[in-house]
Amino acid sequence: MRQRVARSFQWLLPGAGIKRWILLAVFGIFLLFDGISRWLIALGSGIHVNEILDGIVVDYFSPAYLTGVLGIAGIAFLSIGVSMWMRAVARIAGSRQPKGFRDALAGRRLQQGYKIVAVGGGTGLSTLLRGLKRRSSNLTAIVTVSDDGGSSGRLQKELGVLPPGDVRNCLVALADDEAMVTDLFRYRFTEGEGLSGHSFGNLFLAAMTGITGNFDRAIKESSRVLNVVGRVLPATLGVVRLCAELDDGTILEGESNISLAKRPIKRVFFDPPAAAPLEEVILAIRDADAIVLGPGSLFTSVAPNFLVSRIAREVADASAVKMYVCNVMTQPGETDGMTAADHLEALIANAGERVCDYVIVNDEPPSRLLSAYAQEGQVPVVPDVERIAAMGFHPVSAAVIGETETVRHDPDRLATVVLGIVDRTVADRATLVKPASAYRRSTALGSS
Repeated sequence: MRQRVARSFQWLLPGAGIKRWILLAVFGIFLLFDGISRWLIALGSGIHVNEILDGIVVDYFSPAYLTGVLGIAGIAFLSIGVSMWMRAVARIAGSRQPKGFRDALAGRRLQQGYKIVAVGGGTGLSTLLRGLKRRSSNLTAIVTVSDDGGSSGRLQKELGVLPPGDVRNCLVALADDEAMVTDLFRYRFTEGEGLSGHSFGNLFLAAMTGITGNFDRAIKESSRVLNVVGRVLPATLGVVRLCAELDDGTILEGESNISLAKRPIKRVFFDPPAAAPLEEVILAIRDADAIVLGPGSLFTSVAPNFLVSRIAREVADASAVKMYVCNVMTQPGETDGMTAADHLEALIANAGERVCDYVIVNDEPPSRLLSAYAQEGQVPVVPDVERIAAMGFHPVSAAVIGETETVRHDPDRLATVVLGIVDRTVADRATLVKPASAYRRSTALGSS
């Protein structure tokens, strides 16, 4: 019963612009009919359909005017309503996918969603994107390209292409149909000389780069093949090596070696240090309604994006709602013993700018896999929200994890929290909606 009622109210939700024109046409028919009835009454007919409106408008219009005005208004509204309704239907029909009209209408609603820029890399970013794509198609993933391990590292060394692994994960997460094609992109060869260890998606991106002559172009063509919702952009097209300085001054070179650090990481940096961003990246940041950092490895997935020139400054200056999604578990050799506030402190220090205002922390520790993770040296990140607040940021505590074979952020839960922050912030910024603090200040001033 509840589901039937919910489905009934879905008709009232804004979508492709069909309902508003139907209502306008109906209103036009009503006015036209009312005008005709007045004309018939003037001829001596006994029809009295127009009595409802008489009490409202009789003081403002004489009967002579009403017949013409209502008739003309009815014809105008009816014509506009029918015309715009047909245009809306034609627009939807023209964008229909094999799934049908209903899915095309859902696509139209996604196009009206917030413009969200997600910054990071690894599996964490793809998890976030998988949840957000059900709420908005205005998504831009800005992905780090400093991976030098596994299949990505081998392709970079052997073919000179940028590491495709994190980009591939985001493309798969944003694919319209995560079925056969996405399984193909995930497929990893387990045998074959030279093929073993490579994923098909990485090889596809490497081949597309060779064909198009540009890694960015290769991503766009791959996005078209996968019918990607939104877009994926590398933070830079420059070839860089990620390095880390430990607290004792030791320098580690290469992303794959940083996770093996046995001491606290002081900072990360690029070699060479100069890396220019894509202009599309800068424009996406400036145009965003919300910017989400993470989740993902702090020093090897999130922070490296801010080592690219201008990105940290642009994010800090952006008018978008900015939030950092802290990891659920610590990472051995990278964030051992670090609390949520420690993660935030390290992120700001490496970015060199205030790149977020809100910090999303998980407040529901895992229950089933704690012992298994403890054997690997991983423990839940402590959500020390009081310290985060004392640092001048807004902590947001929520249950955002899902336990399967691993402990990771749940895509839907995380997306719900992210959009909740955006909704509240947009409402607070609206000219007609003041935050509760403003009302409290007004009350205090009035009573003083």
